[in-house]
Amino acid sequence: MGIYLSTPKTDKLSEDGESDRLRYGLASMQGWRATMEDAHAAYPDLDTNTAFFGVYDGHGGKVVAKFCAKYLHQQFLKNEAYSAGDLVTSVRKSFFRMDEMMRGQRGWRELAVLGDKLNKFTGMIEGLIWSPRSGEHNFRHDDWAFEEGPHSDFSGPTSGSTACVAIIRNNQLVIANAGDSRCVISRKGQAYNLSRDHKPDLEVEKERILKAGGFIHAGRINGSLNLARAIGDVEFKQNKFLSVEKQVVTANPDINTVEICDDDDFIVLACDGIWDCMSSQQLVDCVHEQLKTESKLSVVCERVMDRCLAPSTAGGEGCDNMTMILVQFKKLGEPVAPMEEESLPSELAEANPKPAETDPMPAENEEN
Repeated sequence: MGIYLSTPKTDKLSEDGESDRLRYGLASMQGWRATMEDAHAAYPDLDTNTAFFGVYDGHGGKVVAKFCAKYLHQQFLKNEAYSAGDLVTSVRKSFFRMDEMMRGQRGWRELAVLGDKLNKFTGMIEGLIWSPRSGEHNFRHDDWAFEEGPHSDFSGPTSGSTACVAIIRNNQLVIANAGDSRCVISRKGQAYNLSRDHKPDLEVEKERILKAGGFIHAGRINGSLNLARAIGDVEFKQNKFLSVEKQVVTANPDINTVEICDDDDFIVLACDGIWDCMSSQQLVDCVHEQLKTESKLSVVCERVMDRCLAPSTAGGEGCDNMTMILVQFKKLGEPVAPMEEESLPSELAEANPKPAETDPMPAENEEN
């Protein structure tokens, strides 16, 4: 679980915003952990009709989470598939693109700048020495400049991050997830999981891990990582005979697309620091209760974290970093027909009318 502080850091970074279709609030708190390794992104107006929200939970360090928060939505927006209106392909490619961008001299330097003070200084100095000068046109793929330098053979970070993002365009909601951060939607007060927690013991994950040459011990890949999918973690992505989707650990996200209807109240994106303490239905119930007396959504998020924070580090739960984004839909001007049950992801349809479970989406139903 990492190193704990003697007393938790309970000050919170909070934010509120809105567009013509939605309003959001978010909060993040370091808690008992010695460092803050979560990051997030909130862009209610990514373009004229698209909103983007993301939660990134780092492990082994903060830099990959911060890198994703800085660049993943940009790559999503720049991808050719996005221009063609294909949000699913664009977001999938943006997840893989993070691993590509974090390699080599430029990748090392960007991560260094996002790191601690010593690495930040080193990265800035190397940027002055090795980055391409203005007027030089040494680019690859897009505008991510290629650099020569002492870290040109850098294969990528050994640390990693989950990524759970929600994209809202008109009435379309796209959820992409790699790792155990989670997105839940409240429909008439009922919680439905829109993402799967990617743990190594899920059958589809276990099969890929073993085929790629890994093993699972005590619920952890190679006795180390308790996630089956993540961005970063280059040591688990070294099999040169396998595609990126088939590595021991993959950044390949599960993607769900649903139509927002008038029955939908809000979605919550949160890291496992929240879900370790509350089930999906418990959190939805808590949010509804808070909304009866509190209109500021960031305050609702803060109160959830205060409720989740453990009184001590004895049990482990409630001791992790916590990040939560609450997105509330403004009611549409024209009525929208409720989704037919078969148009729901099968895992969600099966959950109705029971509360969503902590392990949300059975592995045998997965389609990538």
